[in-house]
Amino acid sequence: MEKFIPMVALHKPRLLTGDTPTGRLHLGHWIGTLQSRIALQDTHSSYILIADLHALTTYPENAHCLKDKIFEMVLDYLAAGIDPQKTAIFIQSEIPAIAELTYLLSMLLPYSRVLRNPTLKEEIQFKNLGDHYSFGFLLYPVGQVADILAFRPERVPVGADQIPHLEMTKEVARRFNQMYCGVDPHAPDEKSIELGGLFSILPQEPSIAQRLVGIGPPNASGTLPKMSKSLNNAIFLSDTPEIIKKKVMGMYTDPNRIRVTDCGAIKNNPLWDLHDAFNPDSQWVAKAKALYQTGQISDVECKKKLIDVLVTFTEPMREQRAQYANHPKAVWSMIKEGTAKANQVAQETLMQVKSKMHLNYFR
Repeated sequence: MEKFIPMVALHKPRLLTGDTPTGRLHLGHWIGTLQSRIALQDTHSSYILIADLHALTTYPENAHCLKDKIFEMVLDYLAAGIDPQKTAIFIQSEIPAIAELTYLLSMLLPYSRVLRNPTLKEEIQFKNLGDHYSFGFLLYPVGQVADILAFRPERVPVGADQIPHLEMTKEVARRFNQMYCGVDPHAPDEKSIELGGLFSILPQEPSIAQRLVGIGPPNASGTLPKMSKSLNNAIFLSDTPEIIKKKVMGMYTDPNRIRVTDCGAIKNNPLWDLHDAFNPDSQWVAKAKALYQTGQISDVECKKKLIDVLVTFTEPMREQRAQYANHPKAVWSMIKEGTAKANQVAQETLMQVKSKMHLNYFR
């Protein structure tokens, strides 16, 4: 096990992503953003935020579980290829500047605008919250704005479900630049820094994140929800070959076999979602799809092939994860170093925000 050494600041564009700590990561996380984070850490100064405070907005009674979940998630980061020399992994609640920025930036958003965030409505429905949610839950979109602006990143690659938060972040950045930095409201976004703004307006990210459907069963409408730990429909990066085999052999497949999109994908069937995402033999996949739709190849045969694909794909991660798991002190030391690095950036942003707002009374 190599010793973690302090990270050296590099002159690279800054990138920020984050996750709510739910414990182990699954194949949907890999397809969603994890693989892109690994690729981008070579060309960017990368930061990964572990959003433990956001986790409390829906389940505050589970605060005592967060430390174990953070550790499990970081093990998967490292096993998948996140390099702590290139990426600072840090814990949100250990960055005091984020909480203060959340309060300050909340002044720039009308309450009605926060309620129009579609992600809030989706979360309420997905988690069956009804009317039983805290004010902290309504505040968390503003918290995500603060998460992002605290690091003044050039890139924030996220999944499609997080795009509303990015749009809100742009609105707040524009409003701050105009109200406190004197930027002309009619100025183009790309000129915001040049014209004296503190925050750059993030450009639209290319669509790199995808959603992977879960392994079933379908919901009441007959469609498959996305892969999710809470829905118990996920294959985890750390699952053993035996567990992968059990999950794949028992997973849902569409008995009709005929739901095909314009691009040739078989809809509502995790078997082919997973083959498309992870099977490197594209010729076999194309041929098998054609046979599958005409009933000339069985579910069992295609599932056995998928088991081999997924076991091969996850095997290096399982081996790396076991090594890191045997050195918990080194892992926590790495998180502590990443958090210290993140604190420096966020504190600098906070001081500039307060200066622009004329809240620096003793300077």
